[in-house]
Amino acid sequence: MSTSKVQRTYGSRGRRNPEPSFAEPSSPPSALASSPPSTPNIARPSKRNISELLLEENIAPQLPPSKRQKLLPTASKAKAKSKTITKANSKSTPKAGTKTLTQLHFNIDQSIMRTCCLCNLSYTRGAPDDESLHRAHCTRARQGMEWGREEEKDKVRGAETVVVEVASGVKLKGNKKKGRIVSFPASIGGKIGSKLDTLLQTINLSLSAPELPESVLQCSKAYLFLLPHETQSHRERIVGCVIAQHISTAMAVVPPPSQLPLCDTASEAVLPVAVDADTNLFCSPTPLPTPMGVPRLFVPSSHRRLGIAHALLDAAAATFIYGCPLDPQRGQIAFSQPTGMGQAVMKGWGKGGVRVFEE
Repeated sequence: MSTSKVQRTYGSRGRRNPEPSFAEPSSPPSALASSPPSTPNIARPSKRNISELLLEENIAPQLPPSKRQKLLPTASKAKAKSKTITKANSKSTPKAGTKTLTQLHFNIDQSIMRTCCLCNLSYTRGAPDDESLHRAHCTRARQGMEWGREEEKDKVRGAETVVVEVASGVKLKGNKKKGRIVSFPASIGGKIGSKLDTLLQTINLSLSAPELPESVLQCSKAYLFLLPHETQSHRERIVGCVIAQHISTAMAVVPPPSQLPLCDTASEAVLPVAVDADTNLFCSPTPLPTPMGVPRLFVPSSHRRLGIAHALLDAAAATFIYGCPLDPQRGQIAFSQPTGMGQAVMKGWGKGGVRVFEE
């Protein structure tokens, strides 16, 4: 039995990659045709969107930010914007009640201490407290304080007159003005007492002296020289002050040791005490009985050399002890460690008889 082989032809093989077949036209294209021959449609693979590819790889698409369109502001938005700008401007501008800060600079090359040539007060330049204190003190030290209706009303308390006028119509040297001198206890209190406290503060600053203790004020009298005000008829100006104090002993003023005569023995020599070496003021250490002391004497700079200090001292010496006038030339009045100008007044008024006592 014979077996026949079956041969496969080329056409029977299956094509793996079949090529598309194009049908050729049965007749050639005519030149008179109105349109060109149609091109056959070729099947191509569809393109994928990039977002689909990114989704498959779990990557979020990074798209460029979209631009905002500028729109014209409406009336309400423009009004709100203007309010915001006004509020910002109001914040940047300091209010009337706010405190303005001061910029300070640290300078070691130049001293910040100043000494006024008018009142001789040293203060710190740039410090608000020191500058305000200097302005108030300089005005009082040059022009004096005022005496008005409030003090005049307070001088009579009940049935007692605490402020006594000891001299009136006192004429100034080289001036047609006339003033008066009043006296009252130094521990008076009230409106007059507060006025005296402020005046004593000014005097202590001018003389670089300590405050008088309350025990001294209890046994002292204040004498004020009042001059009519320049512009206000119902007010007066305090142009001089003397504080008179009850004391028991004082030291006599003696010449310096260089001017003392030579003694034969050293036991007979009594060395004087230097009260103020700068002004060459020396005193004997032996205490002498003295009834009246002057711890404070002050005249404003604009009213000096008019005889005000001598008039105040005369009034104090005549009325300090009732019915017993005191004589400075006999050593019955003493000053407490006087300054250079105080020594000139002491020598000119007391003719060398005024003593010195220690506060």
